[in-house]
Amino acid sequence: MKRKKTIATKRLHVLLLVLLLLTTTESRATTITVSNPTPLQRHEVVEVPWWGDKAQSVTVRDVFGIAQPCQLTHDGRLLIFVSVRPNGKATYTVSEGSSTATEGNSTATEGNSTATRPWVAMGYHPERMDDIVIENDRGGYRFYGPALQRSGQRGYGIDLWLKNSSEMVVDSLYRLHFSQLAKIDSLRKKGLRREADSVYNQTSFHLNHGRGMDCYNVGPTLGCGAPSLMQGDELLFPWCYERYEVLDNGPLRITLRLDFVPVSRPSLSEQPVAEHRIVTLDRGSNFCRMQVWYTGLTRPANVCSGFVIHDADTVSVICGPDYIHYADPTDAPLRQNCQIYVAALYPDGIDRIRRLMYDKPKGGNAGHTIGIHRGLKDGEVFTYYFGAAWSQYDVRSQAEWQLRIQDFLTCRHQPLTVSIQP
Repeated sequence: MKRKKTIATKRLHVLLLVLLLLTTTESRATTITVSNPTPLQRHEVVEVPWWGDKAQSVTVRDVFGIAQPCQLTHDGRLLIFVSVRPNGKATYTVSEGSSTATEGNSTATEGNSTATRPWVAMGYHPERMDDIVIENDRGGYRFYGPALQRSGQRGYGIDLWLKNSSEMVVDSLYRLHFSQLAKIDSLRKKGLRREADSVYNQTSFHLNHGRGMDCYNVGPTLGCGAPSLMQGDELLFPWCYERYEVLDNGPLRITLRLDFVPVSRPSLSEQPVAEHRIVTLDRGSNFCRMQVWYTGLTRPANVCSGFVIHDADTVSVICGPDYIHYADPTDAPLRQNCQIYVAALYPDGIDRIRRLMYDKPKGGNAGHTIGIHRGLKDGEVFTYYFGAAWSQYDVRSQAEWQLRIQDFLTCRHQPLTVSIQP
């Protein structure tokens, strides 16, 4: 009898322990209500000040109890991807101690593919002269690195990776491209040009095989969205980044810091001036946030951002009070038969918008359209947004691109509001 009581007692203790674990796994549940002050349907990442331990795991659930993607950032924010109807509200529950979000690289819960899949990614590619590419489900952006600068090639601006897939594909496109270069070269040396061209056409990331490609010309320009100091009407281009640091690495946000080699700017400073950038890309957005500042300036300077205009095509450049955008013809308009839509946006306002055109196009580059911010001081941050879309994916025309820009600016001026109820 005593033995039976002992076994029963042990079973009771085990049961109590299991119940304790179950009740503490999602303890401290907090309700978050997200309100939409606009007549627009909203699907975007929201930031919530994080009240818990950064090392603690987190689960976010919607009103159906389904786990949603979330992320803890390097600067103490909880990111949640939300959907809110026009002028409506959406409610989410946040629980500490559940299985899975960790700082800088977090997911919401196990067994939910929507929650656990990456919506953003970052790749470093020493095989292509230290390229860094960040991408989300809309597109990708390439930043040129030290190896390219040492080679002497002039690649100053931000390059674009066009995508027609929401999956993270750029790394695989790099691998496929570079895995076949030696074979292509060998075939050409043997005089087997047709065979070499066949392999190239099947593997090159300069051609679209159904997931995306690189067909945007940059060269010695701003490309899409790079910043630049100015001396009069001259753009003082940066070169390639010297150092990089990944501050956040998905699944909802990539935050990348880039630092550039200090260079002499006699008209702006008696000492070398260095450029610093923090670039942020979120799930579902066609636009990156750029925060740029300079150290070493001894007097205020003008800084700009914008995009290159190709082949003297100024017809499709559209300028507004706080935005500029353009339908780029790609690097081979007659063969590609598509357009790349690029833009620079200034929700906080901009001092002046200008077109700076060359007397003669240089390598297909006819000039720039830029937004100018006057009188930037040493260490002061200039914030704007830049981005792109592709006519073969989610934006089919420049008129549609205009609508997307207007909606984005509306959302920046009227952000979603968050209330927290313990």
